[in-house]
Amino acid sequence: MAVEKEKLIDMYRTMVRIRTFEESLRKEFAKGVVPGFIHLYDGQEAIAAGTCANLRPNDYITSTHRGNGHCIAKGMPTEKLMAELYAKRTGCSKGKGGQMHCSDMQIGVLGTNGIVGGQIPIAGGAALSAQIRKTDQVAVCFLTDGAINTSRFHEGINMAAIWDLPVIYILENNGLAITTRVSYSCKLENVSDRAAAYGIPGITVDGNDVEAVYEVVAKAVARARKGEGPTIVECKTLRGADVFEGEEDSQEYRTKEEMEEVKRRDPIPRFREKLANRGILTEQQADRIQQEAHEEMDKAVKFAEESPFPASEKTLEDVFF
Repeated sequence: MAVEKEKLIDMYRTMVRIRTFEESLRKEFAKGVVPGFIHLYDGQEAIAAGTCANLRPNDYITSTHRGNGHCIAKGMPTEKLMAELYAKRTGCSKGKGGQMHCSDMQIGVLGTNGIVGGQIPIAGGAALSAQIRKTDQVAVCFLTDGAINTSRFHEGINMAAIWDLPVIYILENNGLAITTRVSYSCKLENVSDRAAAYGIPGITVDGNDVEAVYEVVAKAVARARKGEGPTIVECKTLRGADVFEGEEDSQEYRTKEEMEEVKRRDPIPRFREKLANRGILTEQQADRIQQEAHEEMDKAVKFAEESPFPASEKTLEDVFF
């Protein structure tokens, strides 16, 4: 499958923007100015970039507790996202949601989610809506390996399968659910093999290869748009960040060799080298993309810092009981 040059460069730019956002967020969190828990997306940027490059503005995504990359790849302005993490009124959820409740209905971001697997039935609902309205919209559900043994996984995917809903499940398998290894919680080498139980396609791809992700998801999206139902796409990847920012004991369950593998398989320098070797991206262009990303995130941080907090009298506004 030949991918256009501009599409390849755009995916690289998206990956760089996600990584630079996370690096900026890490620094701000260390200063103590970002409240709550922060879960960074380092090392998994190829999945968000490769997946969302196939989507239209009116397509839907549901996300996880580690959803910054998904939001950025789908088109959320980084100023709105950063302001939300600062708990500011100008944030995407008016400063009341934080990382686990980021949403932007105008671009189809139906929310990150603090409940493991909670986004699975939400994606099914969005896909059912598209089916009923007879549009060719699709819903993409990003989920983690920690969700694969929940009832939401089985019930949500089974229902989507029997109704042929236009939904694609992007399983970001980084091998660890907090500290529990997938090899302990699941006997399958490839979790995508579970798709056979629901009568739908399942495929495993290198989640650190953005082109591979793009091509596999393109086929799944095309299938969903034609009314042929869901697909499970398992993206095997590595988590560059800890479970949450500020964790002190990650070395107790991650070996030195594993951390070296994280660096070796880093999807960003890997893709940059590939594009350079193919004459698609020069060193000057790549450096410019990096510089532009730094400038963008500096503006996002400044916007968040200067934005007001929500007014106390607005505490219960937009809250439903």
